Amino acid sequence: MTTETTSASVPVTGGTIDVRRQGRGGPALVLLHYWGGSARTWDAVMDRLPAGRGVVRYDQRGWGSSRRLPGPYDLDRLTDDVLAVAEGLGLERYVLAGHSMGGKVSQLAAARRPSGLAGIALVAPAPPRPAPMVTPEYQQVLAHAYDSAESVGQALDHVLTAVPLDPAVRDAVVRDSLAGDADARREWPLRGIAADVSAAAARIDVPVLVLAGENDQVEPPSVLREHLLPFLPAARFEVVAKSGHLLPLEAPDAVASALEDFAAGLGG
Repeated sequence: MTTETTSASVPVTGGTIDVRRQGRGGPALVLLHYWGGSARTWDAVMDRLPAGRGVVRYDQRGWGSSRRLPGPYDLDRLTDDVLAVAEGLGLERYVLAGHSMGGKVSQLAAARRPSGLAGIALVAPAPPRPAPMVTPEYQQVLAHAYDSAESVGQALDHVLTAVPLDPAVRDAVVRDSLAGDADARREWPLRGIAADVSAAAARIDVPVLVLAGENDQVEPPSVLREHLLPFLPAARFEVVAKSGHLLPLEAPDAVASALEDFAAGLGG
């Protein structure tokens, strides 16, 4: 994608969110990053989308340029934020594309049935009903994954990825993971990941695409089949070969192609 990027500040509770926007073709893709990511998590995907496709992205509350926004940093507030962004930009038709934590936010947003929402694309999403592995012990370990550059590196090399990242990309991921507010870094592992939002997921009434990484250790395809698809029985489910949890970084070609195909199929 070579379309010019424009910026806007959208009012949200407690301040504003700086939003980057490219293209105008609808439905627009609103990209939500994972816990520890940022808007630039989607850079490689953006480069592979058609120039005319409308795309919106931003750093979620508590991360990157949105680090100074006040808490709480819980799922409800993140959901409020994305709906405020869509309304503030006047998006007439859009698709929420959420990665991991962003996928759970997308489910909650879709459950509110906002005007203009055409569909949701869940990229290696956190399921609405937590998997058995999400125990208090697991949550405590996860809460310290981003304590230092060394711990982030360990998470990247041994848990988050199945494909080696380009060194420059890897360095950017480490910086993003360390750039969160302390409370935002704890909110997801200690509360958000364990929240059961299956009742909300069951209210989703728009088309759904689910992308899973074949070798994802965080949300394996088997977990998504058992803990996500029962609540979204009409979802289109695709497994991306040889990839781990960070699909936008590990398999940007596959992600961009799937998102564009999904959005195009919904019509302008």
